[in-house]
Amino acid sequence: MSAAYVLDAVRAPFGRYGGGLAKVRPDDLAAHVVRALLDRSPDLDPERVDEVLFGDANQAGEDNRNVARMAWLLNGLPTSIPGSTVNRLCGSSLDAAMQASRMIETGEAQVVLVGGVESMSRAPWILLKPERAFPSQQQELYSSTLGWRMVNPNMPDQWTISLGASAEKLADIYNVSREAQDEFALRSHRNAQAAWESGFYGEWVVPMHDTELERDENIRADTSLEKLAKLKPAFVKDGGTVTAGNSSPLNDGAGAALIADEKGAAAAGREPIARIVSRGAAAVDPDVFGIAPVKAANIALERAGITWDDVSVVELNEAFASQCLADIGEWKGLDPDKVNPNGGAIALGHPLGASGVRILGSLAHELRRRGGGYGVAALCIGVGQGLAVVLEA
Repeated sequence: MSAAYVLDAVRAPFGRYGGGLAKVRPDDLAAHVVRALLDRSPDLDPERVDEVLFGDANQAGEDNRNVARMAWLLNGLPTSIPGSTVNRLCGSSLDAAMQASRMIETGEAQVVLVGGVESMSRAPWILLKPERAFPSQQQELYSSTLGWRMVNPNMPDQWTISLGASAEKLADIYNVSREAQDEFALRSHRNAQAAWESGFYGEWVVPMHDTELERDENIRADTSLEKLAKLKPAFVKDGGTVTAGNSSPLNDGAGAALIADEKGAAAAGREPIARIVSRGAAAVDPDVFGIAPVKAANIALERAGITWDDVSVVELNEAFASQCLADIGEWKGLDPDKVNPNGGAIALGHPLGASGVRILGSLAHELRRRGGGYGVAALCIGVGQGLAVVLEA
C-alpha cells in the first residue's frame, strides 16, 4: 500500500457570526481556499488532482449542489476533475481527509484536494412544504445554523437535547467544574493570541480577498477568569456551568489541504509535512456526543502501534470546554499541556464543516515546526460520533 501524506494546508481566518465574512458566500469561501492552496504549489498541474473532497455540515443554502464541485469550478479549473461533498456534521472535513487517505493508500488516487467550509451566518431559514395545498395554520420556520431541526417524532427525546445541554450533562458525569471550564477557555484564547503573535498562523492562514478580516475574529486577548466568571449559564439556568465563554461560538470559514502519495508529492514539487498513520471512528449515545473522541483516538493510536506517551501534540476541537476536559481526563497517560498549544475552537472559532481540516492543518504545521513526532487530531460530532487521525512528521 502507498503512504498518504499531508503536503500542505491553508485556511481562511474564521469570522464571527454576522462578522467579517458574513457577506461572503460559502461556495466563494471554499473556492478561495482551493485557489490559495493550489497557488502555494505552482508545480502542481490541476489536471493531476484526482478528486476534490469537501466537508460541509449544513448544505441548506448557497452551499447546496455539491460545494466541492462548485469550489473547483468557480476557479475556472478543469471540468474533468470530479468532486464530492462529505457530511459528517462537525467531522465533515476530517472525514474528507480520512477518505482521501484511504484512496491514496489503496492506489485509487495520487493527489486529492480536501477541504471544508461553513457559513453559519448565511445558513438559511427553512420552511417545510405543507402536507396539503392552501394550509390555514401558521407554518414553522427552522434555522439551519446549528443543531436539531425537523426532528423525527420517533427519535427518543433524550437524544435530541441541545448540544449545550449535552455539554452540561458531560460536566456533571465527569465532575468538570465551572472554574476548570473557564480556565480551559482562557488558555485557548491566550494560546491562540500567542500563536498569531509568533507567526504560526500567518504562515498558512490566507485572508479572503475583498474583506478586511486578516485574523480569527473571535479571539479575545483581553479576557480573564474574572470576566469569564461573570457570564451566566447559557443552557441550564440553575446550577449550570456551560456559558458562552467556555463554548465555541458560531462562525464562518473554510480550509483546504493536499493529500498525496510520494509520486503525487513529486508532481506537486513539495516535501510532505506529515504522514497520515492511522484513523479511528467511534459512536456513542447522541446525548453524550462529546465523549466519542475518546474511543476514536484510542482506536487510531492502537492502529498506529503507539501510546499517549509517544504523542507530542493533540489537536482536539473545542466544541465545549466541558467536553474537552472530559475527553482529556479519559485519555490516560496524556499530558494536558500537549493539547491545543496554538489555541482551539473556543478562541479560533468552529465553522462546522471547516473544523476538521483546521485541526488537521494545525497539527501538521505544528509537528513540522517542532521538527517531527506523532500527533493526534480528534473531534466530537453531534448525534454521537467522534473521529481521530494520527500524523507522523
